[in-house]
Amino acid sequence: MSDPAPRLLIPTLSAVNFIVGMGAFLTVGIIEPIADDFGVTDAQSGALLTTYAILYAILSPLLVSLTGKIGRRRVLAMGLAIFGLSALISAIAPTLFTLHVSRGIAAMGAGVITPVTAAVAAMLTAPERRARTLAAVFAGLTIAQAVGIPVGGWVAYTFGWRYAFAIVAILSVPALFILWRIVPAGLSFAPVSLRDLGKTLTDAPLMAAVLFTATFLGSIFVLYTYFAPLLAADMGYARDGITVALFIFGLGAIAGNYVGGALSDRIGASRTLLILTVLQIVTLPLYSYLPLPTPILMAYTFLWSVIGWSFGAAQQVRLVSLDPARAPVLLSLNAACIYVGAAAGSAIGGAVIEARSESALGLAAALVMVAGLAHLIASDRATAHSTRS
Repeated sequence: MSDPAPRLLIPTLSAVNFIVGMGAFLTVGIIEPIADDFGVTDAQSGALLTTYAILYAILSPLLVSLTGKIGRRRVLAMGLAIFGLSALISAIAPTLFTLHVSRGIAAMGAGVITPVTAAVAAMLTAPERRARTLAAVFAGLTIAQAVGIPVGGWVAYTFGWRYAFAIVAILSVPALFILWRIVPAGLSFAPVSLRDLGKTLTDAPLMAAVLFTATFLGSIFVLYTYFAPLLAADMGYARDGITVALFIFGLGAIAGNYVGGALSDRIGASRTLLILTVLQIVTLPLYSYLPLPTPILMAYTFLWSVIGWSFGAAQQVRLVSLDPARAPVLLSLNAACIYVGAAAGSAIGGAVIEARSESALGLAAALVMVAGLAHLIASDRATAHSTRS
């Protein structure tokens, strides 16, 4: 089977995901400037990510199902236009409440972009290359971690957080034009519907597999949401130190994205996920024992990011292989679970800070990942039993 995808389609989808990744997780690097501007705590500022995550989780599967009969180019263009508009509203938001509303609008746009780009890439790629192609599409999200979020954080600390959102809004305009030119008109697959969504939601083994995304990433976001305040409190970092740490984390994300795809193609998705989960349990607790010498911390942060960001391609390949016919629905639910995990993790992290301090985040994240290991084992057994029967 040869890949029928247009030559520039995958890079275009990756570029769109870069903008989504930057706009979605920008708040991670600018929690303190927003908190200072509105006179609230870091935990209250971090709740912006929770708002985005919850609304994404609710809206993404519904919007993907409701737009199932519309051409993929139109769906992606509408999603990106809405996302760019939300960034503009964020940049001029007069109150924290308005900023929460703008984050909800952003979730609407991103809620169709991420799963639709994954479905297009998966369906136009030969099965033996699917993991690496999905990794290429989601390279945009990981490059956003390496470049977009640190740059946004530096801009926020230097000129103000509103300028960081303005950058996302500006980038959305040429990206929308390129998307419309590169993605073929009329590109569509077997349409999905609310009925398909309902059948998937009531398929317990499939949903157990999908929900592992929330458990795994929830553990990571316990720590990652409040990574900047942790570094400020326990390492004494200011703008430049936090920017460098986020950049190092982003470089690890880029490496991990490709490691996960290559490893999944070689040893299988489930084995890859098992290895990554165990490594996360071992890695996370160190962040409760800061300070460390800066070179050691940066190297360790790179390693942590490689492990964590190797997850995405492996989990998507696992889900598509379980039920290829329902891949669009499964991928939209998987994308929703990314943000269920982000919401749960950021909420847990905020509670840990309120009850203890930033120093407790590493151990708390590791405990959540132990639950993730149990979840992975149980869901693999459930899907294997379902397949046999």
